[in-house]
Amino acid sequence: MIRQLVWSYVLLVAVAIAAFTVPVAFTLNQQLYDDAVNSARREAETAALLLASGDTRSLNALVDAYERQTPGRIDVLGPEAPEGAVWDSEGLKLTVHAKKPDGTVAGAIRLSYPDDPIVDRLWYIWGFRAALAVMVLIVAALLGVWLARRVTRPLRELNGMAARLRDGDLTARAEETGPPETRTLARTLNTATETIGTLVGSQRAFIGDASHQLRTPLTALRLSLDNVADGVDDPHVREDVEMATAEVVRMSRLVNGLLALARAEANVAHPEPVQVLDVVSERFTAWRAAADERSISLVSEGFDIRVLATPGHLEQVLDNVLSNALEVSPDGGTILVRTTRPGLLEIIDSGPGLPEAERARAFDRFWRGQGLTGKGGSGLGLAIVKQLVTDDGGTVVLDAAPGGGLCVRITLSPASPTSGGSR
Repeated sequence: MIRQLVWSYVLLVAVAIAAFTVPVAFTLNQQLYDDAVNSARREAETAALLLASGDTRSLNALVDAYERQTPGRIDVLGPEAPEGAVWDSEGLKLTVHAKKPDGTVAGAIRLSYPDDPIVDRLWYIWGFRAALAVMVLIVAALLGVWLARRVTRPLRELNGMAARLRDGDLTARAEETGPPETRTLARTLNTATETIGTLVGSQRAFIGDASHQLRTPLTALRLSLDNVADGVDDPHVREDVEMATAEVVRMSRLVNGLLALARAEANVAHPEPVQVLDVVSERFTAWRAAADERSISLVSEGFDIRVLATPGHLEQVLDNVLSNALEVSPDGGTILVRTTRPGLLEIIDSGPGLPEAERARAFDRFWRGQGLTGKGGSGLGLAIVKQLVTDDGGTVVLDAAPGGGLCVRITLSPASPTSGGSR
């Protein structure tokens, strides 16, 4: 918008310069040619008076002086030469009759004057005006930039506020400055943001409080079921108790997933450079024991990359994806984490995979697909992954892995070599 305003302002100034300068310049051109004709006529008439009076000496002195001081020339012609002034390729040719007091024509004076001095003068005038016009346009452009930035400053502030809202910062507010229309818009946006913040805050508080309050009774219920199972000898009753315990465990995971999702949605931070393979190695260490129990290999390959991620986000993403991969991979399988190009991280399991029709739904909350989560899955793991990756400006998609299994492909913004330190 600033560029358009500046170009419009410069164009307006250019039109004004052309409208006022070009007619004046053409008038000045005509005036220069008229002045040259008038000056030549005065010199020719003076020489004609000397010729008519018979003062040859004074006439010769005038001709010599004129030809010495100017690029022109004076010639004496016979009385048959026609009077008049013409411009041709050589310049001005002006002829004046020398008339005696009795009216007879004694001869004629022809004054020839080249147009080179006039052309040079015109080039000088036009060049000066062109340089002046360019200077005026440069000043107009600088002034236009200043004015455009001053006029659009409230809009840039509103755009900055909108960018912060896009990143999830519901505390963003716009300064109510500028023209009345801009102040009204800023006030409306501030009010709408406050309303949205209140509603989202209430929703997050409800999810967090409800999940937190549910953890205590679920823990107590699981302990009670464990005690019941210890004192029951009937295999049918024990089986029912174990099924109830499994459901309690699933509900506990669901509650923990809701708490993690609420924290992910509420968290607003700035991404920082992260060394991906360092984080992968750290999470492999945390999950090694669970993988070794079923002889599942955790493998990483590719070159080390740096991405922009909020502190803690990549760890949570890997934990959720590795948890799902461990649950669906068969005993003795392999989970591969690889980096093939800047910003790209792929986690490939050896499980049954997921049909293409179900991959689009995999990121929905509470959705559990065959081969995607284990029996105790909450259906929130990939929803949390998508929330965290999206918050960092990245994308996550599911694809079929070569040879079977599922490939979770995560793309984040690569970190420049000079941005911050590594983790």
